[in-house]
Amino acid sequence: MKAKKVFLSIGLAATLLFFAGCTQNNSESSSSTTNDSTEKTTETSTKESVDLNSLTLPQLTNEVATNEDLVEMVTNKGTIKIKLFPELAPKAVENFMTHAKDGYYDGLTFHRVIKDFMIQGGDPKGDGTGGESIWGKGFETEISNQLYNIRGALSMARSQDPNSNGSQFFIVQNSDDVHDGLLKDDYPQAIIDAYKKGGYPTLDGQYTVFGQVIEGMDVVDTIAATETDSSDKPKEDIKIEKINICLLYTSPSPRDCS
Repeated sequence: MKAKKVFLSIGLAATLLFFAGCTQNNSESSSSTTNDSTEKTTETSTKESVDLNSLTLPQLTNEVATNEDLVEMVTNKGTIKIKLFPELAPKAVENFMTHAKDGYYDGLTFHRVIKDFMIQGGDPKGDGTGGESIWGKGFETEISNQLYNIRGALSMARSQDPNSNGSQFFIVQNSDDVHDGLLKDDYPQAIIDAYKKGGYPTLDGQYTVFGQVIEGMDVVDTIAATETDSSDKPKEDIKIEKINICLLYTSPSPRDCS
């Protein structure tokens, strides 16, 4: 019964998030459909051509590979360490890392928080209607069968238009077991097992996953537990003070993140 309740809440929350990540393409996105979104996303590989259980699944290890980036997101509630996947979601990672290096996210808030779902930030307006990509326009959703919305996933928020990714992102926080009903034809067994520890599988194939929290999920949980108003906005400001670049896969020399 608990699993069924979780899936019902996932469906509602996914619908809410679908309208939350706003860019300058909102007028076009209002007429888009979920089917359109799925058809227009860019896939790095397909389940038809690959044995899912043979894939490398970088989210399942806390080690940072040579082809991954590492950042520290310093908030007024604590520090969250996140590794990013530039080879699997190149545009999302380039966008996020460039914004981070330029200080774009410094001082912004987590403007939308839903406990047992996710925490969302990256909007200069602080209300879910602002922000833009480094290219000044929305960019396409990148889907990989090596990346999933398991607990701790860092994903791009957007509007209905799959090409509306801008600056907003979210971290999946749900910790309930949501693996029930996931098919081995659609998911690697290791990811099905990971969903036993939480996540939101209904977001898979719809939103770009481009990173994974490897340290600081307790901070994410603290933020998610914050009291919010009727619009899911925290009643106290939860700020991203800065984002430190700790490791770039293009420059493998570690940096001091302290």
